[in-house]
Amino acid sequence: MEINNNSKHKVFISYYHKDDERYRNEFERLFGHLFINKSVHDGDIDSDLSDEYIKKIIQQGYITDSSVILVLVGANTYGRKHVDWEISAGLNKKVGGYSGLIGILLPTYRLQPNGNYQYDNIPPRLADNIKSGYANMYTWTRVCSQESLIMNAVEDAFNARVERSVKIVNTRKQFDKDYSS
Repeated sequence: MEINNNSKHKVFISYYHKDDERYRNEFERLFGHLFINKSVHDGDIDSDLSDEYIKKIIQQGYITDSSVILVLVGANTYGRKHVDWEISAGLNKKVGGYSGLIGILLPTYRLQPNGNYQYDNIPPRLADNIKSGYANMYTWTRVCSQESLIMNAVEDAFNARVERSVKIVNTRKQFDKDYSS
C-alpha cells in the first residue's frame, strides 16, 4: 500500500539501544514506509555529553516534532532512564504538544505463563498510561503480523492525543539513573 507523505505520522521509537536495536531495525525495515521516523540512532548523539544536555537534544531535536511515541519493550527496557525521559517528553504538553503512546512487547520480554505482561516489568510511565486508558500495549508477534495492525495502532495513538488527553499520567519524577542492566 502506498502512503501519501502528508498522511504519515511522525513516530519516535524509544528502545533500549544495547538490547533491542535489532528489533528497532527490523521494525523500520518492515514499517518505515508507513511513518516519518523521528528516532535517535546510534551515533546521533555523543554519549559523553551530560545527561541534561542529552535530554535537551532528544526533546528539542526529535520528540518536539513527533506525534507518536512507540516504545519497544524488551527484557530490560523498564528501568532505562533514556526511555523514561523520552516517554515523559512525549507526554509533556510543553515539549511540542502531546504525543500518542504505544508499547510493543518484544520477543525478548518474558510474558507470564498465561501470556500476559506485568506492569512492574515495563517502563513505569508507560504502565501508568496503559492503566489510565491513554496508551495501548501490543505484542511484537501480533502487531508485526499485518501492516494494517501497526497502521491502526499508530492512528489510534495519534487520535488519543486529543480524544483521550485527559487520561495522560505524567506525574512521576523522571529517572535520574538506569535501574536495569
